[in-house]
Amino acid sequence: MFTTETRSTRRLHRENPSCFSPRSLRVLRGFVVNIGLALSLMPAMGTILDRIAVSVGSQVITLRDVEREIRVAAFLDAVKPDMSAANKRAAAERLVDQTLIRQEMQSGHFPFPPAAEVAPELEKLRASFPTQADYQRALAEYGIAEPDAQDLLLRLAAIQEFISLRFRPGVQVTDQDIQDYFDRVVAPAARAAHPGEPVKLDDYRTRIEDKLAGERADQELDTWLKEARKRTQVVFHPEAFE
Repeated sequence: MFTTETRSTRRLHRENPSCFSPRSLRVLRGFVVNIGLALSLMPAMGTILDRIAVSVGSQVITLRDVEREIRVAAFLDAVKPDMSAANKRAAAERLVDQTLIRQEMQSGHFPFPPAAEVAPELEKLRASFPTQADYQRALAEYGIAEPDAQDLLLRLAAIQEFISLRFRPGVQVTDQDIQDYFDRVVAPAARAAHPGEPVKLDDYRTRIEDKLAGERADQELDTWLKEARKRTQVVFHPEAFE
């Protein structure tokens, strides 16, 4: 799973720390929007242009899906796309998780956010480049289009909504949990940063509760994904990662 955040998601965390949990960010990177049989054949030569990388039940993830996921993530992180076999396999693993999540969202009638919901963040992404021409040039260099970036922001919102509705309600954080975390983590860090100043639990209670609840919801998601994989036939096609 990805352990780093994109420029856009880092910005979201600064403005609203509880907006996206770390686990949802790792999961979301490979979120499959359009899943289906995507083999393109050249009429004259019969050459396969897009091979299947992974079969997830009756659905497929193609090599093109995997490579697009890598390129979009690299664009948002401002790094060179890593198209190594190992990274393609890692990206495919994330896409499998996202296929399972999307299936659950569809069968459980979980809401998907409208495009308008992420319009402000998309505008911030454009504004992070000196000019519109620079923005379009960067997209072209990575071999992606603006809708790919928009899809990523929509996936972030959709997966966080799924976690919030599917797992967060069952999470319990007790007063003792909050006190223990405050004593073990928050208080020592606060005293080190501001020597001599009083450190009160009430000043941190809400943030601690949100953090612990988010972590536990992420753990519930991990457990659910493991069980979902057991219930679904997942087949990787090694030739796609060579």
